[in-house]
Amino acid sequence: MAVALAAGCTPDASGAGTGTGAGTAPAPSSAAPGTTATPGSTPSSTPSASSTDDKPPSPSAPPTTGTPASKPLMGEGTETEQVRELQARLRQLDFFDRAPTGFYGTMTAASVRKFQAHRGLPETGSVDEKTWQTLLSVTRKPTADELKPSTTNKLDTPDPRCMTGRVLCISKESRTLAWMIDGRVVSSMDVRFGSENTPTREGLFKVEWKAKDWTSTIYHTPMPYAMFFSRGQAVHYSADFAARGYAGASHGCVNVRDRTKLSALFDQVKVGDKVVVYW
Repeated sequence: MAVALAAGCTPDASGAGTGTGAGTAPAPSSAAPGTTATPGSTPSSTPSASSTDDKPPSPSAPPTTGTPASKPLMGEGTETEQVRELQARLRQLDFFDRAPTGFYGTMTAASVRKFQAHRGLPETGSVDEKTWQTLLSVTRKPTADELKPSTTNKLDTPDPRCMTGRVLCISKESRTLAWMIDGRVVSSMDVRFGSENTPTREGLFKVEWKAKDWTSTIYHTPMPYAMFFSRGQAVHYSADFAARGYAGASHGCVNVRDRTKLSALFDQVKVGDKVVVYW
């Protein structure tokens, strides 16, 4: 049947492509605490532990310090709420350009070095008492929204095709979906895409059909709030994305990890509304 063929994201012929999204069986969750709600960002096609703040910490030697007095309070591998506050405060000063994750990775270390250089402190990339107190003195206490913003990734500049009508405007560059009406952003959410072997198609599409409670006919996995737009590829909620973040990928669908926001969006989107997927 046509519906059966359109029901489960384009599969990878070799079975490659990690994670689920719309079409693969969810892998056992191994996410570290704190990664479920606010993972950071790495390109879904080439995840790299060396350039992200969304990976769980791995054992590593403690950062080298000059003297016992400069013992770091936080450094690479640390995952605490204090790290989240650190990132939010650095963001107030434009030294950290994304939402706080609570995990101290290489991006946070680079941001700390920039702050230390700006304030004339030793550029260690780790936070000792002096660095922390200096940061506290030049920033304010972060608000709840600053600590845990609704959308982790910063929205991209909308594609020109998104500026008219009712559009699901989906950027692969920023890994975001913006629901736009006549050029105005109504809501937004983080998304992830297919792997290199099963890429999410780019271009101008329309919502062909919707299913609130759908199960993939190919992979037999849940696809809640599915909005199909291109031969089986759909925007839908992914429990795997919610659990593992960008450590996985779909088999071509656009995964959303915020079920509540997608539920509200599902009720607003109509069959026939535009879908734009772009870099």
